[in-house]
Amino acid sequence: MASTTKKVLRMTFNNAAGKAVTISLPQPKAELTAADIEAVMDQIIAKNIFLTSGGELISKRDVKIIDTTTDDLFD
Repeated sequence: MASTTKKVLRMTFNNAAGKAVTISLPQPKAELTAADIEAVMDQIIAKNIFLTSGGELISKRDVKIIDTTTDDLFD
């Protein structure tokens, strides 16, 4: 039985239309803190570097580090 583990950083923002926009980054560094991530999210909003179909990103909605383990039961 083989097992794999993946981590993903998922940052979710609100755009000008009030819709959720998610940016996912694979393999975040283990030493990242909530403050580090929120600072980056603030910069993304302030620099207006992403434009969505619902307009610019205007606020932070959520941030998560998702850890997934997959066990392959059939080889």
